[in-house]
Amino acid sequence: MRLVTTVLAAATLTAAMPLSATVAETSERGFVTQDQADVAASPLDTWLALIRPAAWWNDAHTWSADAANMTLTPQAGGCFCERVPGEDREDGFSLDGSVQHMTVIQAYPLRNLRMRGGLGPLQGEPATGVLTITLEEIAGGTRIRWEYAVGGSMRYEVASISQAVDAVMSQQLHGLRDYLGALEGAGGAGGEADDPADGEATIEAQIDALQDTE
Repeated sequence: MRLVTTVLAAATLTAAMPLSATVAETSERGFVTQDQADVAASPLDTWLALIRPAAWWNDAHTWSADAANMTLTPQAGGCFCERVPGEDREDGFSLDGSVQHMTVIQAYPLRNLRMRGGLGPLQGEPATGVLTITLEEIAGGTRIRWEYAVGGSMRYEVASISQAVDAVMSQQLHGLRDYLGALEGAGGAGGEADDPADGEATIEAQIDALQDTE
């Protein structure tokens, strides 16, 4: 799967990723990644964009290779899901697949969205994570705080997988920020947008490097 390949590549050469999230905590039990971005949009517009991941999620971190297949139902028990279209066959018959990335456990419109689930390669592990996205109105826009706390048994070294997940989480937040527009003069992830072409080139370079070591 393309998503798994990209994340594992990030674990190999994370330092090359031009992203700014922080691994705030690590232990034998898991890790926590944090990031934030300031966007030039109201909390309402930010919320409406947040619950439409198809508009800003990175295609490289989907199972179908197309973020347009992703949906999010912003209510308790709602699904952050992805449709995986069936592949064309000579007989014209195919079946669509599906993926549940996370389950919504808390939704306060314009304020807070919290979901539970193991993203990417963590889906195949006993470990799980809680993604908390908080919106705060600030002068000229909205501050988005993004925290993913992962805990439990996993067949990855925490030091490596935490850095990989950290980079991927930051990339998704940057996608949302760029979709809404970065707040001018903001620091951190809310500052000048990264060049998407540079980011894609870096990911491809990491994948090539991982394959060369196999």
